[in-house]
Amino acid sequence: MTLSLSDRADHITQAEIRVMTIECERIGGVNLAQGVCDLGVPPEVVEGTVEAIGQGVNSYTRYDGLRQLRQAIAEKLRLFNGLDVDAETEITVSAGSTGSFYCACLALLNPGDEVILFEPFYGYHVNTLLAAGAVPRYVTMDPPAWTFAASDLEAAVSPRTKGIMVCTPGNPSGKVYTREELQIVADFAREHDLFIFTDEIYEYFVYDGRTHLSPASLPSVRDRTIMISGYSKTYSITGWRIGYSVCESRWADAIGYVNDLIYVCAPAPLQLGVATGITRLGPSYYAALCDAFRRKRDLLCSTLADVGLSPMVPQGAYYVLADASRLPGCNSKEKAMHLLRRTGVASVPGDAFYESAAGRDLVRFCFAKAEAELEEARDRLRRL
Repeated sequence: MTLSLSDRADHITQAEIRVMTIECERIGGVNLAQGVCDLGVPPEVVEGTVEAIGQGVNSYTRYDGLRQLRQAIAEKLRLFNGLDVDAETEITVSAGSTGSFYCACLALLNPGDEVILFEPFYGYHVNTLLAAGAVPRYVTMDPPAWTFAASDLEAAVSPRTKGIMVCTPGNPSGKVYTREELQIVADFAREHDLFIFTDEIYEYFVYDGRTHLSPASLPSVRDRTIMISGYSKTYSITGWRIGYSVCESRWADAIGYVNDLIYVCAPAPLQLGVATGITRLGPSYYAALCDAFRRKRDLLCSTLADVGLSPMVPQGAYYVLADASRLPGCNSKEKAMHLLRRTGVASVPGDAFYESAAGRDLVRFCFAKAEAELEEARDRLRRL
C-alpha cells in the first residue's frame, strides 16, 4: 500500500483569498483581499471577556454554548430578526459561522447529497460542502443587481438535491435578498423538500435604506431553515471564532452533538465577551457601524470608477466586485496579480467565486479597513 491523501483532500485547495493575502504580505502591499476587519473591538466586548477570565470562566462550556450567550442571541433574534427562538433547544454556539455550517452539513447531509449555491459564491461554502462529502450545484445570478428566476432554480435541482444556500447580505456580491426573492427560494424549498442553509454574518451591514430579512422569518420555511450567523464581522473579532446556528430542535440536537465531537465548545471567556456586547450595545452602535461602512463603500467605489474598474456597488456586506476587463491577463488571477504588481493593492480573482467562466473579468475588494489604510489603497489604485 502506498500512503496518500484522502479522496476528499484532492478536491479541497487553499482559498484564493489566502493566496492573495500571502502574496500581498510578501511585497508589502495593501491587503483589500481578505475580509479581516481591522477596526477596533468594542470596549464592552473586551470588558466582558476580561471579566469572564477574572471570574474563572475558563473551562469547557455546554456543547451548544454558555446559557448567557444563547439567551442573548435569542433576545437579539427576537428584536432584530423577528424570530421567537428557544435558547435552550434551538441555538448552537460553534467555532465561528464556518464551524456552524460544517457541523450542520455533517449532521444533515449524506455523502452525495447536492446543495444549490448561488454564484458568485463564497468559496468556504463550497469547500465545507466538499469536506462533508456533499456535491455543490450552481445557479448563476445576473449582475449588477444579482438577480435570478425561479426557472433557474428548477434547472439546477435533481433527485439528489437536499439543500440550498442563501448568503444575505452576500459575499462577494453584496446582494441583499428581497422578500420576493426569498419567497421564491421558500416555495422552491418546500416543493422539493429541501433544507435552506443561510449565512447571515453580514446582517448589520445593509445600505441605502434596505433592511435585512432572515429567511427563517418566513413562516412557511421556519421548520427547514438552518440560520447561521456570528459576531466576527460585527465586533471585528474574526479570530475569536464565535458563531452560531439556529433551527428547530430536531435539527439542533444533531448539530450540537457534531459540534461537541469536532470542537467540544467555542472559547468560554470569549463567549461571555460576545454575550456582554450583545446585551450592552444598543441600536446606535449598529447604526453607526453601518453608516461608517457605507461611507467606506462609497469612497472605494468612486475610486474604482475613476480608474476604469467599474464597481458593482454592493447593497450590503463589505466587499465590492469590479470589472477588471481593462487589465491585462487571460483570466482573473492574472488580472489580480497585475493589479498587485502595478499598484501594490491586493484583490481576489473573480474566478474564486464562480464555477462557470463568468468571473474571469472580475476582482473583489474588501473595504473593511481603517481610514488611513483605505486612503492609501485609493492612492495606489490611482496609479492605473
